[in-house]
Formats: sequence, C-alpha cells, structure tokens
Amino acid sequence: MRGFNLNKQWWQRWVCLCVVWLGGGLRVWSAAPVSFRRDVMPVFFRANCNSGGCHGAAAGKDGFRLSLFGYDPEGDYFRLTQQLISRRIDHARPESSLLLLKATQEVPHTGGKLFEKDSPLYRTLLEWIREGAEDDGASVPVVTAIVVEPKLMRFADAVRTERLRVTAKYSDGVQRDVTPLCLFLTNNKTVADIGEDGTVRAGAHGATHVFARFNKFTEGVEVVALPREDTFVWPEHARSRGVLDDRVFERLRELRIEPSGECSDAEFLRRVSFDLVGVPPTAEACRAFLAETRMDKRERLVDALLERSEYAEVWASEWAGWLKLFGDTNSGSGTDHKAALAYFQWIVEQFRNNVPLDRFVRAQVAAKGSTFLQPETNLYTMLAKPDPAAKAVAQDVAQLFTGIRIQCAECHNHPFDRWTMDDYYGLVSFFTGLRRKVASEPREFFVYSDLNAKPAAHLLDERPVPARFLGGKEPEVVGRDPRSVFADWLTAPENPFFAANMANRIWAHFFGRGVIDPVDDFRVTNPASNGPLLQALAERLVELGFDQKKLIREIVLSRTYQASARTNASNRGDDRYFSHAAVRRLSATAALDAVSAATGVETRFKGLPSQHRAAQVYEGGRRRQDYFLAAFGQSERKTVCVADDSREPDFAQALHLMNGETVLRKMATSSVVESLVRAKASSEQVVMELYLRTLGREPEEREVRRQLEILGDAPGRKDFEHLWWALFNSTEFLFQH
Repeated sequence: MRGFNLNKQWWQRWVCLCVVWLGGGLRVWSAAPVSFRRDVMPVFFRANCNSGGCHGAAAGKDGFRLSLFGYDPEGDYFRLTQQLISRRIDHARPESSLLLLKATQEVPHTGGKLFEKDSPLYRTLLEWIREGAEDDGASVPVVTAIVVEPKLMRFADAVRTERLRVTAKYSDGVQRDVTPLCLFLTNNKTVADIGEDGTVRAGAHGATHVFARFNKFTEGVEVVALPREDTFVWPEHARSRGVLDDRVFERLRELRIEPSGECSDAEFLRRVSFDLVGVPPTAEACRAFLAETRMDKRERLVDALLERSEYAEVWASEWAGWLKLFGDTNSGSGTDHKAALAYFQWIVEQFRNNVPLDRFVRAQVAAKGSTFLQPETNLYTMLAKPDPAAKAVAQDVAQLFTGIRIQCAECHNHPFDRWTMDDYYGLVSFFTGLRRKVASEPREFFVYSDLNAKPAAHLLDERPVPARFLGGKEPEVVGRDPRSVFADWLTAPENPFFAANMANRIWAHFFGRGVIDPVDDFRVTNPASNGPLLQALAERLVELGFDQKKLIREIVLSRTYQASARTNASNRGDDRYFSHAAVRRLSATAALDAVSAATGVETRFKGLPSQHRAAQVYEGGRRRQDYFLAAFGQSERKTVCVADDSREPDFAQALHLMNGETVLRKMATSSVVESLVRAKASSEQVVMELYLRTLGREPEEREVRRQLEILGDAPGRKDFEHLWWALFNSTEFLFQH
C-alpha cells in the first residue's frame, strides 16, 4: 500500500507539472524540473523585480539587489540563496519563503503586489523552491534570439487592436512562446499603445514602433495607423527627382501625408547658402540669382557653393565639435593650442580636398606618430582627456563613427539595445594598447600602440575578453595593431553601421533632424523614421565612394530638400517624415557670422588675428569667451554628444539680440546705412538693401508700404537703423525656413 501511495504521489506530481498555461500558450510548467535560468529568471524580469527602479538598481532596493534585467544569473542566485541564508528561501515551508510573501504582498513590500497566488509566475517560483531551489549553471540552453510577429501592424479600418506573439529561440534548437514573460513598450502612445499582454491598440493617425523585450533581446514592430476615412490623393506638384525622393514619397503615400509645395528661389538661396557655406548670400548675389532665368540655376548655384572655401570650414567646424577639439595651455594632456590648431587645419584640408569619408575616418582611428607632424593623431588627445583610457576612447569612437551609445553595457547588458557586456569589453580590447608619450618637446605627444597589451577584463569575473567587432567576429590581432584592424572593419563598405551613421549625420545637417534622431543614438528602440530612406542614403554614400560632396549635391537638389516650410492640413503635425522644410534656428556660428556679414563688421575673437569668422575658430568661439556663441548654445566640446550643440531658442538669446552689444555695436560701426544715405538712396532703395542683406530676400510690396509709412518723409540714419534693428530681431533672421 505504501508503494502504491508513493506511485500515486508521483503520478499526481507528474500531472501537476504537465499543466499548461493557456494564456498565450506558454508552457510555464513542464515534466522537467523548474530551471532557475530558463524559468525563474524570466519571472523576475516579467515582474520588473530586476528593473532599474527596483532591485536591479546599482545599490539594489531595501537591502536586496538583483542584476539589471538579469545579466548576472550566477550572482542573482547567490544573493537569493546564500546571502542571508534562509531569509529569502524557506526550504522547509516553501509557501512561507519571503520571496513569495513579498511578491504577493502578504508582508509589506515597497514594490507592491506583483502577482496573485494562482498566477503562473507564482507557481513557477513555488515549484522551484519545492524542488530545492537549485541552480542549473551552464547546462541550460540559452536564448539566442527572439522573433516578434507580425512584422508590421497596419490599421486602416474599424478593427484597431492586434496582439503580438513573441517566440524565443534557444541554443538547443527549441522554440518557446514567451509572450506572457515579455515586457512591452511603445515609442508613441498617442499613435499606438501596448498592454502588458502584448495587445496593440491603434490611436491617432501616424506611425510608431512597439517593442518586446525578453532576456537580453529587444525587437520592434512598426505600427501604422491610417485615417479611417481615406480620401487621400497624391498631389501633382510632388514629383520625384531621384532615389532619395522616391523613398521619402513612398513613406508619405503610405501615411497619407501630402508634401508641401516647392520653396521659392529666395528661400532656396538663403537656405542652401547657410547649409553649404555657413553664411547668408550677399545682396548682390540675391539680386543676380533672383534675376536669373536659366532652368538649371539651382544646380549651378549648388555647384558654385560646393567649391567655395567656406564649405570645408563649415564641415571642419561641425566635426571639431563632435571630436571635442579645443586647445589649452596644459601640455600634460596633449591638448596644447599648437596641436589643436594643427588638427583643425588638417580637418579643413580633408574637406577642402574632398577626401572620402572612409579615408578621413580611417586615418584618425588608426593614427600613430607625432601630434604636431601627424595631426590626425590628436583624435587620441581630444577624445581622451587627460589620458587615453581605453574605455573612454572606445565609447567615444563607437558613438562618433557608428552612432552607437554602448556606454550602458559597461556595467550590465544594455537595457534597450542588443549590446551585452561581452560586446562592450570586446570593443574596448581594440584600444587597451593605446599609448601616448611626450615627444621631442613637452607640448608634443607621440601616439602608438603596445602590441603586447592585454585585452580588457570583464567586469563580472575579470576574464580577458578578446577584441571583437560590434555584432561580428573576433579578428586575429596577434602581431598587428588592433586599432588598425578595427579601422579596416569600421570603414569597410559592408560595415552595417558606418555608412548609415555618416549618411544620417549629413542628412541631419540639411533637415534639422536625422532619419534616426538623435544621430548618435542608433539602437533597436530608436529606429529610423524611414528605414528605406536611411538604407538608400547609406547605399548611395557607398556607391559614390564615400564622396560627401556628391551625396550632398543629391540631397540639396532633391525635391524633398527644396520643399517649402509652409504646411498643409495633412502634414502640419509632421516632424519626422520630411514632408515639409523644418523651421530651424541657425547654429550659433552661422547666426554670428550672419550678423557680421549683414553689417560688414567682423567679430574679433580673443587671442586670434583679425578676419576670422566664427566657423573658422578652431576650438569654438565659446571657448574664446564670446558671449553670443555661449548664449546661442555652441558646444563647450566636453562630450561627443551632438546634443551639446544646442539649437533651441530661449529668452536670453532674444534679449541679447535686442539689447546686447553684438548687434548694436556692429550696427553702430557699420558703414552700410551711412553709405546709402550719403549716396542719396531713396527710402525704398534703403529698405530693399537692408532686407536683402539681412533676410536674403526682397521685401513684399505691403512690407515696403508699411516701412515707408513708419520712416516718414525725411528719414535719417537713425531711422533706418531702427528698421535694421527690427529685421535683426525678426524670427525670419534667426531661423532657416
């Protein structure tokens, strides 16, 4: 009888363990013992126990810490079972384990109730404890990928909900429905919200992405919510001029968004002048361009601007900000003024000679030699201050040249991207041999690589992590300079990150935002607003041999770039799909140079000779104590983040334009108005000249009439300067449109 009872108990146990949770079809219980790593760790993930706001915080919470999103199961097991033994796990009375009592809030719990006793999550934990709360170590198959279906959700009718299904793939070939164990998020709740069970609910007209996260993987699905009443008709005026327009227009058609009409000649002239050479067109250039009748005058203008010296200076200034380029008197850090100036001049020459971007970047990443004689080596004095720490360099190099912010993976797997700690330390290992030493004089440094340097040590167990390409393989670096190996991979045409990052940064320069935005934040949970467009940009850059000028020419001659800033009913709320020109505040350097160009009075920068425009100041005029550039958000060049160069307008800027010395002093010392008055120009002629010099266009008839009324019958210099001051303080002056 005793044997019968034992067999009966085992039979009941087997039946219990075969119970299948029908919600989503996930087999939470199985005949096999409950696995700590396969079954229990996902419970902590799904219940948000190991999130950054709870026990996954760096210091844990309420005396208990878990690794963020479960990147360290071995450590989590130790803290659960060995740290304060018997406190969290009660082997004698599993139901009384503090782990379960807290989660069901039978005892006070800061995180509140996480699940009910009859939930699969509770039953998984309870059964694991009953079975002895064992760890299964490396014997358990690991998740290798997750698949989220459907790949695209499109809502065009009354049915506005659909549920995602998430399947995990394991290293032993098994596939498992893990939908109930996933966390879900959305990039835009207004367009598409997503519930805890993965059900997507479409909302307002537009497109966004929803995401599922399980284990260390995050995958997204695009959601398109179309208007329920579809009366959309593509406008006749929107005709593609190339592959870039094709990709933009395909997206707009899909979303039922009508693009704006084409900008005027005056708008195009001012827009493309600031974008290509960083200064406004002169009054003479405005008159000539507006009077030109040739059909190809925009193409001819673009070609002429691309050959001007200011083009190279605009892009050198842009890159100098990204590279944190500045000089000081601290020769011990390698950032002496002489080295910084040499680096800036080298960058200018690269763009002046139209050196392909892959060669431009490769030369810096693989650079070695003197910071004076090989200026490109200053990449490793500017990025790494005061010393070339491998981690800091690797992080900046990744963010600059691939658009990937991998910093989060230093201490834990990236919570919102694909990168793991192994990826992070594999990247760092390319730079552990980077060395600097003082050269022939104290201000000069020599950059080289120690080929015998050890790879980076993993934070968790201090094991050496071999150099490994992001998302790729481990190359052979023995006897070779790892930085050179990395540079070859980085700039290769087939690299999935480099061309896309460079093309996206170029595109953002002309539209005020990237296809991925911010441009230095490529990640799974920040997808492109138009994936085919980004792919087309990257492919064109590669096809053009990384020739930036050629890609820029295609961009500025596209119908998309030449769209008006005036919106229509369908695109008024669009700020992501390039259906109209964005109204963009001028950069700090462009705004200051515009004031100087309009008044004919140069800006003097502390410690520099005359005839320097703001874009030519190698370390940024803000570091030369120029208040205008500081007020208008020029980067201090402390980080490689593009956000450090702010284009946001604020009250201080408005006050400085109105009352600050920049505009008032330049107007007071300018000869523009005085020359017009002495030449006995009519009031209408003066008004015309001031509009052309300041706003890059002729005034409309109604504007002329109004200004003449204000000026009166016999205006003097002061009267005209009042008008000029008003133009400088207009929104039109400070913004691209």
